[in-house]
Amino acid sequence: MRSLLRNVSVTTFINILFTLVLTLLLIALFQFISWDKERQKMDEITRYKLISNLLLSTARLNPTQEKKEEFYENFHVKPVSDNESRLLLSQKSQEIFGSESAYGRIHIFAIGKNKYIYLKRYGYNLMLKDTKSVKLRMQLTILIATLITLLFIFLYIAIIRKIAPLKKLNRQIEEFANGNMNIKITQKSNDEIGKIAQSFDNAIYHIRTLLESKNLFMRNMMHELKTPITKGRIAIEMVEEGTSKQTLIRAFERMNELIEELAYVEKLTTENFQPHMKKAHLNSIIEESITLLLCDRDKLTITTTEETLLTDTKLLALAIKNLLDNALKYSSDEKATIIANNKSIKVISKGKSLEYALDYYLEPFTQEEKRNSGFGLGLYIVNNIAQRLGYTLNYYHKSNNNIFELKL
Repeated sequence: MRSLLRNVSVTTFINILFTLVLTLLLIALFQFISWDKERQKMDEITRYKLISNLLLSTARLNPTQEKKEEFYENFHVKPVSDNESRLLLSQKSQEIFGSESAYGRIHIFAIGKNKYIYLKRYGYNLMLKDTKSVKLRMQLTILIATLITLLFIFLYIAIIRKIAPLKKLNRQIEEFANGNMNIKITQKSNDEIGKIAQSFDNAIYHIRTLLESKNLFMRNMMHELKTPITKGRIAIEMVEEGTSKQTLIRAFERMNELIEELAYVEKLTTENFQPHMKKAHLNSIIEESITLLLCDRDKLTITTTEETLLTDTKLLALAIKNLLDNALKYSSDEKATIIANNKSIKVISKGKSLEYALDYYLEPFTQEEKRNSGFGLGLYIVNNIAQRLGYTLNYYHKSNNNIFELKL
């Protein structure tokens, strides 16, 4: 029950709660009205019995007309003429109550909405019409019930309107999560929802500022590094051939590789970046990744199919290139195997299992061995590409083989 409530939205929960309470309230109201009708009917019969017994018991005393009028007024009844009585008795009526006692016979019946008391005792006949309004009591009950229902509905509307900004805030948060960095929270109120909205708006502003600063720093850093690296590479060409020259050339090449990888990282982490999806043959994507790697094909064993994929070919080729690069670097025999179909791409190499969990290596500048070549950006780039394309990067170690798998 608790887990079920945890998954229900606030609005849905309030709707269910108010619907349940309103249903119970209406059921209780109808039960009360039904009970009140029964009680009212019993009260009426008791009143009619009292009126009848009083009239029958005092009939022999022959009270004055003034006493009779006073009695009729006090008990809200009025006598019916003999002609009208005979007419009423001849009509079809609904019997409410009838009894016979030592005082005489009592017959209470209804014709339409009017109720009558017919008394008979040793030649004494009297018919009375009930003039007491029973509608007022019922109208009062209905009025109270209506007011309670309206108050309940007003309370429901007030609560729904109070939490309505939460829906708007949730939509704006979802927009922000989907990459809209220019979202502006406009909720203005001094309650808890308004304070949350203001805090979130401040958080968006700070995040946007940090991202802009990061992007500016990355672009400036790459631009500033490119110039001295290019000049240094040109200057090295003037140096005589030798071990030192080759070492310097390799150092500058690695710097260029670092800048290129940082450029890919900066591109992938840009929120408004969208992959360019198109259909392509799996074979051609793998060939493009091998071309990017510039490795000896004899070191690779390729098993693939002639299937096509709907993907961003450049990004997927780059991801495979980084997986192959890692496999060759850390393989015990400097060889790698790639097995690919339209469901997964596996890159396999011999070697010991990773020391830490895969998440550790998905962080930038993380390596198994710091002495190895590279900058620790390979798996970070692969994971970002996988997320952009909706793929999953998995790793497992089996039969002395490290297996990295892209689930397509």
